[in-house]
Amino acid sequence: MTSVHSVLIKDLSLNFGSISVLKNLNIEVADGEFLVLLGPSGCGKSTLLNCIAGLLDISDGQIFIKGKNVTWEEPKDRGIGMVFQSYALYPQMTVEKNLSFGLRVAGLPAAEIQKRIAHAAEILQIGPLLNRKPAELSGGQRQRVAIGRALVRDVDVFLFDEPLSNLDAKLRSELRVEIKRLHHKLANTMIYVTHDQIEALTLADRIAVMKGGLIQQLDDPLTIYNRPRNLFVASFIGSPAMNFLKGEIVDKDGSPVFRAADLDISLAAYRPQQRLAPGHAVIFGFRPEHIAISGQAGPAGCSCEAIVDLDEPMGADSLVWLKVAGKAISVRVDSGRRYQPGEKVFLTFNPAMASLFDAVTENRL
Repeated sequence: MTSVHSVLIKDLSLNFGSISVLKNLNIEVADGEFLVLLGPSGCGKSTLLNCIAGLLDISDGQIFIKGKNVTWEEPKDRGIGMVFQSYALYPQMTVEKNLSFGLRVAGLPAAEIQKRIAHAAEILQIGPLLNRKPAELSGGQRQRVAIGRALVRDVDVFLFDEPLSNLDAKLRSELRVEIKRLHHKLANTMIYVTHDQIEALTLADRIAVMKGGLIQQLDDPLTIYNRPRNLFVASFIGSPAMNFLKGEIVDKDGSPVFRAADLDISLAAYRPQQRLAPGHAVIFGFRPEHIAISGQAGPAGCSCEAIVDLDEPMGADSLVWLKVAGKAISVRVDSGRRYQPGEKVFLTFNPAMASLFDAVTENRL
């Protein structure tokens, strides 16, 4: 084992009876890295976190934390601090007692306990709350205390299991920023579970996108957003969602072209991972912000005519819905320009920012 790996997961599998929940997972988490486990409900992300924490016994594989094999160690001996979705605070205890409870049980000296509580309270800005009980706190304050309880343990690895999902949108946004600041201050390794892609994209150094107990893609946020490995990752990441058109590859003057109904888009600027053969059935994916709307046709091979179906204002920008090749697609535009239903416009695509997937395997081409 090398010390560069804060957490190392090797060939990890978990079965519940005959049901395979996690399947041969391998992840290396660098020291100080912020890794987000992202995916829909039931994909196995919280289960994987519980395996790392020692709350579930794995069926196969090994888990190393800071170079030590902790596969069969008790949670308290793994050098981790965990923050749950529910605050799990003791209602009869003050914030200070909640923060110190685990330290008192572990028999730490009173002076050391007070030092750690003061440090956590300063970082999380909960000093004025130390004499209150959980019932007197807001949801955001309770979650800060829950984070503080993990923080006072002075561990190398923090595990977060959807810590913001019980909060309203404004509080989620505020605490998301606080968690990012916390990571910058502490530089500890953090593994964070969420189903919220905005949380993942804003917090993570790397994201592991999961589905059906498997990791679909493990990469930095920009790579996952701009170069999704398969159709699932492409459709799961992004709000508004990526647009998809089914069609095929045709040859036009020696250059590959995507064709769907009466739409032809040149793929000369696209960088495929393999040769694009004529007749290949594909799915052409493009994000709403990678299409331009104008009143006149754009460059040949990258432009088409369309009719506005709906203009959906979203504050700073708007989504314009149109029909292209018989399919409804969305285009992100500046909110200062409004479009009317039935209005004729021209769309210009940016093939260099597109994603092309095999129609059968759904893997990126």
